[in-house]
Amino acid sequence: MADTAGTTATSFDAPAGSGAVASSRTGAAVRLHGLTKRYAGRAAVDEVSLDIEVGEFMTFLGPSGSGKTTTLNMIAGFTRATEGSITVDDTNVADLPPHRRDLGMVFQHYALFPHMSVAKNVAFPLEQRKVSKPEIARRVTEALRMVQLDSMADRLPSGLSGGQQQRVALARAVVFNPRVLLMDEPLGALDKKLREQLQTEISRMHRELGITFVFVTHDQEEALALSDRIAVFNDGRIEQVGTPEELYERPATLFVAQFLGESNVFPGRCTTPGVLTGEGYELTVPKAGASGSSAEGVALVVRPERMRLLAAGESVPPGHNALTGTVTEVVYFGAHRRISVELECNVRAQLREPAGQEGAAAPGAAARIVWPVDHAALVPVTSPVRPTQ
Repeated sequence: MADTAGTTATSFDAPAGSGAVASSRTGAAVRLHGLTKRYAGRAAVDEVSLDIEVGEFMTFLGPSGSGKTTTLNMIAGFTRATEGSITVDDTNVADLPPHRRDLGMVFQHYALFPHMSVAKNVAFPLEQRKVSKPEIARRVTEALRMVQLDSMADRLPSGLSGGQQQRVALARAVVFNPRVLLMDEPLGALDKKLREQLQTEISRMHRELGITFVFVTHDQEEALALSDRIAVFNDGRIEQVGTPEELYERPATLFVAQFLGESNVFPGRCTTPGVLTGEGYELTVPKAGASGSSAEGVALVVRPERMRLLAAGESVPPGHNALTGTVTEVVYFGAHRRISVELECNVRAQLREPAGQEGAAAPGAAARIVWPVDHAALVPVTSPVRPTQ
């Protein structure tokens, strides 16, 4: 059965000669095919198919209720799939209990034993696997050194900060050398600065261990910072899979464009090849989207940092789109300013510019915004356009 300390595995007889935590053992490939979970006839996960490569850092990203955590729990074995297969290397594990899948698990709320010391918490999975005491001592020391907590081995969890407790949970999850490490929003309970510190630690551990990481989050910046690839979930299905750069620069759907980062959206139709016609504007579309279906509803998506305000007397550069409006708000964020512009076409645009830039716009000022034609993406509109905030 799965232990309550947040770790699962197949075998209780780790080889006596197995190496330290950062061993040469590689991760496993994970294949999901037609994975479905229904509750009372409703599909919480609907025919999800995905290949996760050996040693890859794959992130499941999406809003609450999108199916990402349910998918992770089916991989872990905590939730039984209604249909479909889950293959770890060459073994279909869909019908195996959690403790026979050889997978590590890190939860959002740590799940540490409060009465056990840090060292005892980390040792627990090895004790359950009947590993020898000298080997346990060595591997616990290595695991705690990896998360930089070897000096706190004798403390109780209550004497640790939230970030330190999460490091203990990470050490416990990798101490038995799992082939795959599953993480369910492990940084969600931490403040922003601590999250960023732990992101660095998780990224370092992934490089050192070489095992497969599957990470669930609803935080877009976290997904972009950590992942080799991201699977964006929506309403029980995967909308798009790709590298952070691919998803951010070339979203395949309007949902991906609006969920992953900020976007300015200009809906319309391409009745003329290469031109998007909307209410009050005609915009040149990027070459990558110019050959799409001309009759379907589409939207041009432009990231705020791709837009800029023209200075007084400056002409529109070649290869740029331009629209006019009025500055309504300027918000200072330290490294950058967010500028809101109410365009004459009744679209509210958001721009982002470096905070140190001279000649900052002021609310009420007339504005002309421009962006390079090819620094945008043309996507199909299959759901209502969410207004720019």
